[in-house]
Amino acid sequence: MSENRFKNPLPEEIYLSREYQRKEDIRGPYFRDQTAIIHSLPFRRLKHKTQFFFAPENDHICTRIEHVLHVASIAATICKGLGLNTDLAQAIALGHDLGHAPFGHTGEEVLNEISKEHGFIHELHSLRVVDVLARDGQGLDLTYAVRDGIISHCGERFEQWIEPTKEQKDLSKIKNRATYPTTYEGCVVRVADKISYLGRDLEDAIRAGLVDIKDLPPRIIKDLGRTNGEMIDVMVHDVIKWSNANGKIGFSQKVHSLMVELKEFNYKNIYFHPKLLHYAKYCRRIIRLLYEQLEKTFLSYGLNFNRYKESEFTLERKFGKYLEDMQTVYEREGWPIQQILYDYIAGMTDQYAIKMVREFFIPKPIDSFNSN
Repeated sequence: MSENRFKNPLPEEIYLSREYQRKEDIRGPYFRDQTAIIHSLPFRRLKHKTQFFFAPENDHICTRIEHVLHVASIAATICKGLGLNTDLAQAIALGHDLGHAPFGHTGEEVLNEISKEHGFIHELHSLRVVDVLARDGQGLDLTYAVRDGIISHCGERFEQWIEPTKEQKDLSKIKNRATYPTTYEGCVVRVADKISYLGRDLEDAIRAGLVDIKDLPPRIIKDLGRTNGEMIDVMVHDVIKWSNANGKIGFSQKVHSLMVELKEFNYKNIYFHPKLLHYAKYCRRIIRLLYEQLEKTFLSYGLNFNRYKESEFTLERKFGKYLEDMQTVYEREGWPIQQILYDYIAGMTDQYAIKMVREFFIPKPIDSFNSN
């Protein structure tokens, strides 16, 4: 950890603690966490998950895996400017969106609507992925500092500045987004998340023809820039300068107000664009169809894994294989059907979800009739 004014509030042994203590190697604890995340299947699936476009076919549109790499790069740059631990920040950044559902925040909203009592929050589910679901139910056994940063990363809240909470949290008991990281590095990832998606979402929207650069408010172009690269440069330098001067992680009032204005522009002109809202309706329908069908299948087949294997549908066969692989976890949890369905659907990529619905609900065409 840093020896400068950004000294983290908890003892080092808490940050480094894991469920299963192991002898550390040449990589160091946080770089080791990075490699565990990168080599996991949930991380690989991020390359086919949406940032805010749905199942984009344009190779230059940002996907979820590119987003987390951008966040990791930005967070590392800020940490270098503040004398913080870049390995820790990058590990948090790489893992922070592992729990995202297909179709981005639309998928998350649908799963959350299915049960308000249970709910689905991607920050909480990201922790469940690294703690429970990855490696067929073994989890990744990450350090407390990385796990804390993952569940506390909520980038949707636009505070001007934040600082670490000074109390150790029982991460498994957190039920909402009202939590802050216990490290400055975790705070850096929160602001890096904002920096990453503001300009990049705008850039993608321009590339897709949803907006034009001339539509931007003049003061944003003047003081933040015209391109994503220019905007990142301004925001990163501002964070480093303001944070070094104030001992907290944040932005100057001027840059923060520009970011809020850009966020409002993005919501009005991009996220709520009629074309995206039109596609969002279909994405919502896909998630609900998958949930309803898998629920029926589970209630019908139960734990008779042979019935899943004999199904004509890939969706049911794959779901049965998943249940069989994860039965140790779900037996321990009492086979909670809603959690099982959340886990399985949230793990899907955009294209896989579309493919499964197409196969299950749209009959294959008959190419020809053979007569004897």
